[in-house]
Amino acid sequence: MSAVFHNIGILAHVDSGKTTLTEQLLFLTGAIRQAGSVDSGTAATDSLSVEKQRGISVRTATACARWRDVNVNIIDTPGHIDFAGEVERAISALDYAVVIVSAVEGVRAHTENILKLLDSANLPRIVFVNKIDRTGSDSSQVIAELKGISSQAHLVLSQVENEGLDNPTVMAVDKNEFCRRATEALADVCDEAADAFLAEEVLSYEKATELVKKEISACNLTPVVLGSAKYSLGVRELADALVDFMPDSSRRATDGLCGIIFKIEHDKSLGKISHIRLFGGEIANRDEVELIAPQEKMAAETDAVELEAKPPVKEKVSQIKKFLGAKSTDTGIITSGDVAAVCGLPSAKTGQFIGSMSVSDSAKLVNPFLRVKVTPQDGDEQKIPALAAALGELSDEEPYIDAKWENGQKEITISTTGKIQLEVLGNLLKERYDIQAQFSPPTVIYKETPAGKGFAKARYTMPKPCWAVVEFYFEPMPRGYGVSYHGRLPNNQCFYRYQSHIRTSFNSCLEQGLHGWEVTDFKCTLVGGEHHTIHTHPLDFFVCTPMAFMNGLSEIGSTLLEPLLKIRVTAPEELSGKVFSEIIKMGGEYDTPVIRSGIATLEAIVPVATSMNFPERLAALSSGKAVLSQSFYGYREYRDGLEHVNPRRGVNPLDRSKWILWARGAYNE
Repeated sequence: MSAVFHNIGILAHVDSGKTTLTEQLLFLTGAIRQAGSVDSGTAATDSLSVEKQRGISVRTATACARWRDVNVNIIDTPGHIDFAGEVERAISALDYAVVIVSAVEGVRAHTENILKLLDSANLPRIVFVNKIDRTGSDSSQVIAELKGISSQAHLVLSQVENEGLDNPTVMAVDKNEFCRRATEALADVCDEAADAFLAEEVLSYEKATELVKKEISACNLTPVVLGSAKYSLGVRELADALVDFMPDSSRRATDGLCGIIFKIEHDKSLGKISHIRLFGGEIANRDEVELIAPQEKMAAETDAVELEAKPPVKEKVSQIKKFLGAKSTDTGIITSGDVAAVCGLPSAKTGQFIGSMSVSDSAKLVNPFLRVKVTPQDGDEQKIPALAAALGELSDEEPYIDAKWENGQKEITISTTGKIQLEVLGNLLKERYDIQAQFSPPTVIYKETPAGKGFAKARYTMPKPCWAVVEFYFEPMPRGYGVSYHGRLPNNQCFYRYQSHIRTSFNSCLEQGLHGWEVTDFKCTLVGGEHHTIHTHPLDFFVCTPMAFMNGLSEIGSTLLEPLLKIRVTAPEELSGKVFSEIIKMGGEYDTPVIRSGIATLEAIVPVATSMNFPERLAALSSGKAVLSQSFYGYREYRDGLEHVNPRRGVNPLDRSKWILWARGAYNE
């Protein structure tokens, strides 16, 4: 009989108790001898020194345990929004998520985003309502909030006494109560349960268990367990619920070898370590595996010529390990459904697949909206290449950093989502690479979009030998649309292989528009193109396409887009006026506040550019009494009328003669 695996992710807002719950699960299952503490820096899954110093998780950590003959791979993720990329990548490896919600603070904005992300990824979840021992705990209100956010039914599996006091007790509901609650919860999503409920009957225990498991796997039902991770209350009940009701790895199993790399890290002795979730097949030491990069999806299905497929990269596995925080053991093999760390894949990147592509869609949680310049702290330009190499390696681990540097430049730029991420990067550069880095104040990452409809074209027929003609039609689309590419010309007009070159080059053009920002939210159709059977060189369309792209934006015009944040402020009711005043100053748009028991909850949409110092201002005006949570909301047309230009990397194709020389390798800036 093959082994049964459960690959679970512990997800939540920062300070909800993720790492504490992970420690208690590891202790309960016997994986560790003593539960560590986040505050004292002894948690098994917080191995980086910066995690021990700050008392927060900044990197995904894996741990393996065993409960009731079931192998459980636990992926503990960071809760701070600055490290949401770790959560996004972990989700691709999970069978289901354990979402932690504080019984005191309720469902925070970041947790709400996580739940929506799980919906879009079609991933089951179980909710652990934590901190029932704290004053102000209100689990019934939290469950009501959960029901308001998700369309799923909710089934509470716990009974609690003395909630909000220092001596609460938690136990699983007995069979009779389970059947009653299951019948009621399932009535909203299952005809069989609805019939029983309307007839005032109760499902049998066997039937209730069967239907609960089925509807959880179908993402129609969310089980809920109450407890306190700090005092190990409800932890055993949670572990039992995982085994009794949650789906195992067979739910995502595939035929043949298939896996995904969800985490990359670097070790001085082992080199690059790729953490892999295997959906099918097996990998052993010295096996050669194919690394497959997923193609980026456009906003809609297109009728265009497909991109030329790149040959898969094949590399040989040197070691396979299982990790528990920083500690590891050699296993020599990873089988279907399991998670392990694989060494010996030097070109591996997060998001790549092993063997074949998985059927699941990726989900997105992160949109970096700040850009920072990085230089050596002492100003020594000779250290810039080493700093660029270090940031390039860290970009392998966190792709959203997106370090950019061209040889000869005196500064490197990176993307970031906040100050804490920059602090962590600074610590990693110092500890791992012995480099002291200096970060500039962050600037906002804007985007741009075509201001209207129009044609974008260029003819590249001189100086010979060359011949390429490209013509696009641009149409602006609603915010959040992304980019779609359409159009297929007859092969005798423009060879299909050249149309593939046009599409590849077009994708690269999106990185820098008229103002130097990424171009988005439009539909592009290839409406014209031409090659010459004698004069066309295979690279001519890589020269011509950027000229057509920029000519089009120059003719049509480009509208600047600014990033927005959704903020949620919880504060004493008497402070709501001051908070409203701050939101108005930032140019924000707000909803009517919700007031309960003297506490006001306000939600607003504010520009990133005007709200970067809002957390400090809020703390000062509320004397620390207000609680702020924020998440990325989207982009809108820029309103202040100022010009924001991002310096272009490389030569601008609008400077035609210089661009042609540069593209042909005959000119260096």
